[in-house]
Amino acid sequence: MPVGPTARMAVLRRHTKVSLRGVIFCEIRQVRISITNYLDVMSSWCFWSQPTWAELKRRYADRVDFDWKIALMDGEGLPKSRAQEEWYYRRSGLMNRSPFMLRSDSYEPVLPEYLAPNLVAEAARDLGITDDSVRLALSNSILREGSKAIRDVEVAAEIGGRAGGIEKEKLLERAQSPEIEKRIRQSTADWQALKVTQRPTFLIDTEIGDRAIFSGMIRLEPIAATLDSMIDDAAAYAAHAAHFGAPPAQ
Repeated sequence: MPVGPTARMAVLRRHTKVSLRGVIFCEIRQVRISITNYLDVMSSWCFWSQPTWAELKRRYADRVDFDWKIALMDGEGLPKSRAQEEWYYRRSGLMNRSPFMLRSDSYEPVLPEYLAPNLVAEAARDLGITDDSVRLALSNSILREGSKAIRDVEVAAEIGGRAGGIEKEKLLERAQSPEIEKRIRQSTADWQALKVTQRPTFLIDTEIGDRAIFSGMIRLEPIAATLDSMIDDAAAYAAHAAHFGAPPAQ
């Protein structure tokens, strides 16, 4: 069927728009966009945030740099009794429509912080396990299976070593090194400097100076929408640079 000039122009505009958008998105790979997940391995809310984190990584792996860092919970963030902990677990489980309830077997009222599992999760990174596997294995073992890894660094190292395919003794030695504790103390201080109160905290930064912080927000949609907006802004910067180059010195 013959196509009139108006229809041909509409097709041309449509294909031109798609083509240009593809070019722009190729360019924005040169602009750094990162998201850092500040978490505590023992935090139930961090546990429930994992599906959102995994989906973000799946969607944006080719455009965003992903990382996680430890933000240790302190006395203010820890339950004051096992009954209180179970109350929080019921609430968070219901909010996330979970078919199971987290376990409180590992509750330790005398611990000021949950150091052991966080040390092991961080140490595994030094031994080449840079994904989420070790920290997730620790979280599942403690929060779903009731492991005592919350207190015993040797138990935590056994769980982490099995998950990461690392020799337990090697992982334990690294977890007990001063460098690892110093690092998670520093990342906790960095998190505190953000002046937020909830874990997880998702910190999104771009090379063009944009920053977004989600503290305690674990729903996928608002975080994904924000990333889309920041990526679009980065694309606009790349398009502008292609036309006009760097800004004048004065």
